[in-house]
Amino acid sequence: MQQARLDLSLSTKKTCKHELLQQMVHQMEKIKTCIGAKVEYPFRVIKRQFGYTMARYRGLKKNTLQLRTLFVLSNLWMVRHALMGV
Repeated sequence: MQQARLDLSLSTKKTCKHELLQQMVHQMEKIKTCIGAKVEYPFRVIKRQFGYTMARYRGLKKNTLQLRTLFVLSNLWMVRHALMGV
C-alpha cells in the first residue's frame, strides 16, 4: 500500500513537471510567432503592394539600392495613416 502511494506521488510530480515544460514551450513559441509576424510584415508589403516577387540580377549595387528603396517605401506605407493625420 505504501509503495502504491509512493508511485502515485512520483507520477504526479512527473506530470506537473511535464505540464510546466509544455507551458514554457508554448510561451516560447508564442514569443517566436510574435517576432516572426513583426519581421515578415514588411516583406509582405514589398511583395504585395510593390510587386517585388522575384529578384532581377542586374548587379549587386543596383539590387541593393532597389531593395533599400522598397523598404523605405514599405515603412512609409505602414505609417501612412499616422502621417496623413487620420
